[in-house]
Amino acid sequence: MSGAWVTVLKRDLLLAFRRRSDVATTLFFFLMVSSLFPLGIGPEPAVLSSIAPGVLWVAALLAGMLSLTRLFAADFADGSLEQMLLAPQPLTLLVTAKVLAHWLVCGLPVVLLAPLIGLQYALPSDALSVLIISLLLGTPALSLIGAIGAALTLGVRGSGLLVALLVLPLYIPVLIFGAGAVAASQHGMSAQAHLSLLAACSLLALVLAPLATAAALRISVE
Repeated sequence: MSGAWVTVLKRDLLLAFRRRSDVATTLFFFLMVSSLFPLGIGPEPAVLSSIAPGVLWVAALLAGMLSLTRLFAADFADGSLEQMLLAPQPLTLLVTAKVLAHWLVCGLPVVLLAPLIGLQYALPSDALSVLIISLLLGTPALSLIGAIGAALTLGVRGSGLLVALLVLPLYIPVLIFGAGAVAASQHGMSAQAHLSLLAACSLLALVLAPLATAAALRISVE
């Protein structure tokens, strides 16, 4: 099982490396959306720091959604997905490998870029640290939940809009806890409660999302 899991992970990372334009689109979107707000609102530090948690988390959420439709599309088009369904390894295990590859390609770079963008919003060092931790804890949940929507809309025309309609309501708790953690740190309060809830969301998604995604993939292929 571990061999198959590693093989799927390496394959998806290799395909993402060959399609570097897709990765660049996600990062460019995050940079542009988060950088336009300071230009449009003005350079007032108090105003920028107050909107920073929500803006950065919404930008990260939308950037991750850009690549969701491609999560299973290539495997569905070339028949690899059918081979995964017929493989002796559990489909849920292979799904976790694909979701991890998606997070490494789209989620982790956003986490690494977030502190640089946070400097534009005059965030203090403590808030920047909480921002990094919250994104590390929360973005895996976004990828796991998004995989369910990508599987449900696989092969459907206009799947990008359908994915957004399906997963955005499920993203709301992660968004609230992630932005709340940074805001709490800005106001001198402890962000531990928000971070714990973020970790709980990711753990719950790790347990349930692969099962739901595997079931949706079987329905889509049939």
